[in-house]
Amino acid sequence: MIPQQWTPPCNNQCTLKYAALTQIPWRVFCKKGCNSDGEEWEECLTECNEICYKDPVLKDQQWSAYIDRSPGAASYSEECFHACVAGCGYKFDVPSEKVNKVHPNRPPKPPPVQKPPPPMAEASPLPESRQNSEDIPSTSA
Repeated sequence: MIPQQWTPPCNNQCTLKYAALTQIPWRVFCKKGCNSDGEEWEECLTECNEICYKDPVLKDQQWSAYIDRSPGAASYSEECFHACVAGCGYKFDVPSEKVNKVHPNRPPKPPPVQKPPPPMAEASPLPESRQNSEDIPSTSA
């Protein structure tokens, strides 16, 4: 048995497409597309969306999307998605022209919420110090 026969044809296609060492993460995501549970092309694309783009874990806290397994930066998520879709294409024998036209089905990210600067604290007048003769310690013995 030769090494090309050790892996399913879809995974082998991913290995060939993402052969460089710098492309190992994309090879992994391509293989996730190959191994998706979806029985149809659309289901596979939905899984790629779920794998590569994460929603915030904590409501209204965009940073919490990084708690989940997402690739991280937006450009990485996009690369992940395209690699995964390539795997789906190999799995379902979809022509590469159609695979290259697929875009993530994601709502646009909300703009970051900018908090207004804290109001300047007004300088409150210092309390007048009233010193009575009783308040001043005497130095005599």
